[in-house]
Amino acid sequence: MVSFCGAVELFLISSFLTLSLAQPYGTSKLQWGPCNETEVPSDVPVECSVLYVPLDYTDTSSNETLQLDLVKVPSPVKPSKGSILFNFGGPGEPSRSEIGTKALAEELFALTGRQYDLVTFDPRGASGSKISMNCFQVESDAWSYLLDIKVGNSSEVELGRQWARGKMRADACLRTQSKTGSLLSSAFVARDMLQIVDALQEDGLLRYWGFSYGTTLGATTAAMFPDRVEKMVLDGVQNPHEYYHAQANIEEWTDSDAEFSAFFSGCVANRENCALATGNSKTAAELEQEVWDLLDTVKYHPLVARNYLLDYTTVKSYLILQLYGSMGWPTAAVIIDLILTGQLDTLADFLDATGEVTITDPYASLALYQSLAGIYCGDNQVRTEKFEDFLPAVKQLYSTSKILGDDAINTYSTCQQWKIEPKERYTGDFNVKTKSPVLFIGNTFDGLTPLKSAKNVSSTFEGSALLTVNGYGHSSLAVPSSCTIKTTSAYWLSGTLPTEGEVCEADYPLFSPAASWVDVINKVYGNGTASAKRDVPHFHGLRRSLTSLPLKW
Repeated sequence: MVSFCGAVELFLISSFLTLSLAQPYGTSKLQWGPCNETEVPSDVPVECSVLYVPLDYTDTSSNETLQLDLVKVPSPVKPSKGSILFNFGGPGEPSRSEIGTKALAEELFALTGRQYDLVTFDPRGASGSKISMNCFQVESDAWSYLLDIKVGNSSEVELGRQWARGKMRADACLRTQSKTGSLLSSAFVARDMLQIVDALQEDGLLRYWGFSYGTTLGATTAAMFPDRVEKMVLDGVQNPHEYYHAQANIEEWTDSDAEFSAFFSGCVANRENCALATGNSKTAAELEQEVWDLLDTVKYHPLVARNYLLDYTTVKSYLILQLYGSMGWPTAAVIIDLILTGQLDTLADFLDATGEVTITDPYASLALYQSLAGIYCGDNQVRTEKFEDFLPAVKQLYSTSKILGDDAINTYSTCQQWKIEPKERYTGDFNVKTKSPVLFIGNTFDGLTPLKSAKNVSSTFEGSALLTVNGYGHSSLAVPSSCTIKTTSAYWLSGTLPTEGEVCEADYPLFSPAASWVDVINKVYGNGTASAKRDVPHFHGLRRSLTSLPLKW
């Protein structure tokens, strides 16, 4: 426990660091120093800096500024070739708290050639930024909204309720966040990134790697500032045309059901490593149907594992989490098998062992929901007044994916009734010719951002190249591959692009208990280069779905 005097001392030290590292708007050189360990937890060396940028780029008469907090993981090879900016998606996903984790930093260094500094910041609207969304000013309202989050097909009446809740949420944000909500657009974040590039004082050019929604941010930045792009990787590609111009992102779910089915076919092909198929001769189709039958059961008759309620939203949210990466599938199979075989006390033991799931702060639990609404809803240019005019998009979502079609209805309902207009929204096209070619990456089975989107967006970026990773999960980070390391590091170190149609294979089959990036990195760079294995949500993932976390891009 920290004493009052100790707490004051820590506050003063933290404040001193912030002030000493802060760069007034217009100052070009960033000054790096120690980080606030509470805000930037890390197990690798990190440095922090602060940059002030215009709060509103459209108001040239205003002196209001926004403080951007930056984190750098210095290159292990000196001298550094420069800085690469990273965005991990969301929109609104915190970045500063992630990049300093040893496993992720080792993976990013390996994929970029180990000769660049890794730099990130929490963009406008993200929970870690100095300007974030908080639409619910009264705690009881926050609790009410949080506890009512469900997937759209959880009952026969839920779809209409979600449309009504979407209006309530949009109205609440208008009442309390009208100014903040107008300042969060991806166009403004693109301008923030160029401010960072200038303040880095390297060569004035942008080097960037964006994952998931970060690909839309990257595409937007490239379209606005094509002559400033020195290198850019867009990985796990979202279609920005839909993001800005559609009632719902239909194309995103193109491969969702195929990846979900691969869970079961991979299980049957590796029975010895898959609890669902061990000791039986069931086919992949039979196993998958059992899970669909389970969802139908808990929709009307939820299961109880001691203090845990397993209803439709909980179970389906957990299944959806598995689409983020196949490295956690062996453990997911154990959990699903425990539910299917009625071993609910054993399941509860596992859940108890991972710690409490009790939510004490509804605002923290709603942070990503509110960030996503503030950024995505403001960026999106489509509005729908009547529920019946929204239904065709819902039906298209349902027909595109059985596993994911009903998950994001809550968000789409809010965005279609959104009332805060951004000060600047990107309204141009994505027929782009950048200073240097952009590298796109898509997995063959990515249930959240399909290979189809990578192909579609790459086709409009002149001179760009597409690397296909033959694997399962969301973005190249989900598929340990020595080929991917060699291909992406060659791009960063020498500008070499993959040949047309080039495909990188995964180094591990599905349901391999050894699957991780550690051995792959050591195989490419030498033993001892990597040592940390990134945690894959499994039991913790079920606990997350018990609190109904939102889908993020």
